[in-house]
Amino acid sequence: MTEAILSDDSNLSSKTVTVDATASGSPEENGALRRIDVSYKVSYLKTFFGLMTRDVKVLSKNLGEFISRTAMQPFLFVFVFAYLFPKIGQGFSGALGKNISFATILVPGLVGVAATMSGIMAVGLPLAIDLGVTKEIEDRAMAPVPIWVVGLEKICYGAIQGLISALIVFPLVVIIPSTPVQVHVSNWPLLIAVIFLACIISGAFGLTLGSMVQPVKIGLMFSLLVLPLTMLGCIYYPWASLSSVRWLQIVVLLNPMVYVSEGLRDALTPALPHMATWAFLTALVVTAIGLLLTGLKLFARRVMS
Repeated sequence: MTEAILSDDSNLSSKTVTVDATASGSPEENGALRRIDVSYKVSYLKTFFGLMTRDVKVLSKNLGEFISRTAMQPFLFVFVFAYLFPKIGQGFSGALGKNISFATILVPGLVGVAATMSGIMAVGLPLAIDLGVTKEIEDRAMAPVPIWVVGLEKICYGAIQGLISALIVFPLVVIIPSTPVQVHVSNWPLLIAVIFLACIISGAFGLTLGSMVQPVKIGLMFSLLVLPLTMLGCIYYPWASLSSVRWLQIVVLLNPMVYVSEGLRDALTPALPHMATWAFLTALVVTAIGLLLTGLKLFARRVMS
């Protein structure tokens, strides 16, 4: 009779399973342990998709509110600056050339900020409330899975909202402008990779903020976060155009939105100047992994405290 200790997570108590075997390390015992391991993985997947299904159902019930919240700001921005201003002869001009409209510059930036900010808002604010006020997270923590699985589900849910937001905003920024919009996807794998990484970053960023900030301060944190991320995220201008303000061009590299905007600029509007592909992809991968690990660690610590 041999006891096999299967530890789900460092923050959770270990599960003890008794396996009959004629000798320690026998083929029968090893096979039994493998079957138990597979059964737990299947259980994790079922619980993960169960939590995701619940969140998606809640989102579907508030779909109208979600769409209006996602589309309102980009719609007004594009309507005023890319439709109304050219109509009244108050358009933008710069060093990028007369054949490139301001609407073309806006496309990758606004799609990127929609994908990123939507996921952050979808995860961060509700999570801070669940952890500090309603304690609703305790119900999810009792699910038969490690704590990190619950956190990963929240990241994926935020990523899904980010993707939906990007799909909602894209037609707005292409159709509404009164000036020509030059969008050309020459590299679909690159576009998919950038969107995927941006959505993962948004969910992981939201998990990190929601786990780190107290509920009474989460509103202030979002207020202080949104403006710097958007105004200094190369959304309304290419990163290369900051070369005349060299110190700012270097400082904004701390902003993950810069790499999202530059990546989408390369994928959607390659005619515009943009950061080197290897540079923004490396930064996006490093940022995604860093926020993923940090968010899951802070989430597990906060839930178990």
